[in-house]
Amino acid sequence: MEKTIEKLFYASRWALAPIYLGLSLALLALGIKFFQEVLHLLPRILDTSESDLVLVVLGLIDIALVGGLIVMVMFSGYENFVSRIDLDESADKLGWLGKLDAGSLKTKVAASIVAISSIHLLRVFLNVEQIDNGKLLWFVVIHMTFVLSAIGMVMLDRWSARH
Repeated sequence: MEKTIEKLFYASRWALAPIYLGLSLALLALGIKFFQEVLHLLPRILDTSESDLVLVVLGLIDIALVGGLIVMVMFSGYENFVSRIDLDESADKLGWLGKLDAGSLKTKVAASIVAISSIHLLRVFLNVEQIDNGKLLWFVVIHMTFVLSAIGMVMLDRWSARH
């Protein structure tokens, strides 16, 4: 009975596979949104002010960072929790594939969230005259919460590794 339950538990990890497949669909949706923004910008590029162009570019960078985060979570999560990805050595293999454990993945996700939040905060600062001071304060507080959480996770991981 115990062996059967353990085999069932172990096999249940495959329930995560459709979730990681769903992340690849989310990545596709981000790619569509990225090029929609580029195509929206191109016809009016000569009439766009420098600050508006910077805001659009920051939005594109934001999408790219989220896309990278999805790829990182999708591949390393699949490898850590479902099954090893077996690619031929001649295949175009990601250098970090198979090297991110759950702890380092958590650190990289936290760093990515801080980077995404930083870009969002920079976009807010470029439109600072149109934003209420109370809202601006909340943006900074939320960003600092992400920063402190990321620092806390890294410190906890390093402390755990030593003990």
